[in-house]
Amino acid sequence: MQIITPAQLDQWLADGERDQPTLLDVREDWEVQTCRIARSKNVPLGDVPARLNELDADAPIVCICHHGMRSARAAMFLEQQGFTRLFNLDGGIDAWAREVDPSMPTY
Repeated sequence: MQIITPAQLDQWLADGERDQPTLLDVREDWEVQTCRIARSKNVPLGDVPARLNELDADAPIVCICHHGMRSARAAMFLEQQGFTRLFNLDGGIDAWAREVDPSMPTY
């Protein structure tokens, strides 16, 4: 697993030349209803094992949560399942809101 900063992810998403990542948001539904990054796929952390078939093991995946702890756990689990192109959003959605999108609600 690699660490990616909000600014690095923002640049990646804006770069039409790069293979775009799957944004795997492992927060609970109520959290995602409060705020989310566009195009993110919500799979709460506890549901990840049962929903592995929804993820492409060959695609880059950026794991996202509130502050970066649950997403790190999700990325570690995915690594154990053979996924290799994994990133954890440093500081989570909270850092994204502070550094990239200040208009995003926080909680």
